[in-house]
Amino acid sequence: MAVFAALTGGNLNLSQASIDSTTVRAHQHAAGARKAEGDQAIGRSRGGSTTKIHVVSEALGRLVHFLLTGGNVNDCTQGVKLLETVPAENVLGDKGYDTNEIIEAIENNGGNAVIPSKSNRKVIRPLDTKQYKDRNMVERLFCRLKHFRGFATRYAKLARRFASLILVIGIYLWAS
Repeated sequence: MAVFAALTGGNLNLSQASIDSTTVRAHQHAAGARKAEGDQAIGRSRGGSTTKIHVVSEALGRLVHFLLTGGNVNDCTQGVKLLETVPAENVLGDKGYDTNEIIEAIENNGGNAVIPSKSNRKVIRPLDTKQYKDRNMVERLFCRLKHFRGFATRYAKLARRFASLILVIGIYLWAS
């Protein structure tokens, strides 16, 4: 987040932050990094080798923070880690982020959770549907990111190189 804030002179619009994730296919040559390099955020799922990118975008749909995991990792497991550095007034997310731990993390940061309740939740939380409609900004961000071939299909063996690519694309999208 510090890189993007420095680029814009601290001009982050954190009145709203959207949280979501997307998966990208890992090319067959992306697998096979040395064990000494550690986990490379490539997971096996029914679709083959995939990487999941967990993203926080700000109100204008620009990348603020991201994490990489294997494609088989659940969204809600990374929610708290994503949001601990983003003090947004309102955090928008889908039902996958409706956990007590994430809601508490948002409220501890001084924010309001605009996340629909899961159907199995005993106490249904109220949802501001007008504000929830703005969650499509993070989906638009994913669409812009996937215009880049290296992002849409992961070719990098090492997770740090793929993360560097995402960072460069994020900087380019901030500047354009």
